[in-house]
Amino acid sequence: MDVRIGIQNSPRELGFESSQSPEEVKAQVAAALAGDAKSLEFVDSKGTVFLVPAAALAYVEISGVEARRVGFVA
Repeated sequence: MDVRIGIQNSPRELGFESSQSPEEVKAQVAAALAGDAKSLEFVDSKGTVFLVPAAALAYVEISGVEARRVGFVA
């Protein structure tokens, strides 16, 4: 599934592919916004870790349907 995160005062969004379910990501974001968490930690399907400040979140877009890829993937 694809995750796109908008960060306040940043013209670009952070986009990555995750192996987590949409419900897991939604619960993680909701828990961070409701609590006193300083940052959110996401791990993409390649193992890259992303740390995003919870206070700087503008939006989180979660798409559960994977699109069919065309072409070569390295």
